[in-house]
Amino acid sequence: MNKNNNTNNMQKINYQKLLDKVTDKITKNCAEGNKRPSLFLHACCAPCSSYVLEYLVKYFKITIFYYNPNITPETEYIKRVKELKRFIHEAGYENDVTFVEGTYDPQVFFDMAKGMEDLPERGPRCYHCYALRMEEAAKKAAETGADYFTTTLSISPHKNAQWINEIGEKLADQYGVKHLPSDFKKKGGYLRSIALSEEYHLYRQNYCGCVFSKKNLDL
Repeated sequence: MNKNNNTNNMQKINYQKLLDKVTDKITKNCAEGNKRPSLFLHACCAPCSSYVLEYLVKYFKITIFYYNPNITPETEYIKRVKELKRFIHEAGYENDVTFVEGTYDPQVFFDMAKGMEDLPERGPRCYHCYALRMEEAAKKAAETGADYFTTTLSISPHKNAQWINEIGEKLADQYGVKHLPSDFKKKGGYLRSIALSEEYHLYRQNYCGCVFSKKNLDL
């Protein structure tokens, strides 16, 4: 999957408005007696998941999928897994949210990043990292028969929501499962995630997770 070099020149889409249309339809369907649809939600960490779960749990039956082979070292990975599980429990989401952990194999990420090690953050390496994790989520969503899949990644002001949604749309066509459009930082989502992190005393990491972002932090 290649990044469209013309992405920055394209008219930006308001993905929050697209999400609003989906949730409005779900609300109407539920009022008519239909069940909430299922959502396979890729998660990067507890702080980013906090607001996204709060927002989406009333519309979907959620499986939260923790798949992040980009995270190093392993102790950091384990810490983030534990924090996400703790948040789900303490926030009372256990009846509506199922936690699934993907395979942790950092070599998968390093193989993906080969030849892009020296590229700056927020460039093509990050694009392919989004795609790596979202593709695994799309595969699992299709395997489990989920109605939708998406990722929490767009809540971060450091992540490119347009790329994330473009990847999601391509994967939806490839795997036959609907992609839920999102730009979760909108409507005060990012600020709400900070407030929830404080309320639940969540560990807020200071780098995205990969060795390259950590290297930039240490400079």
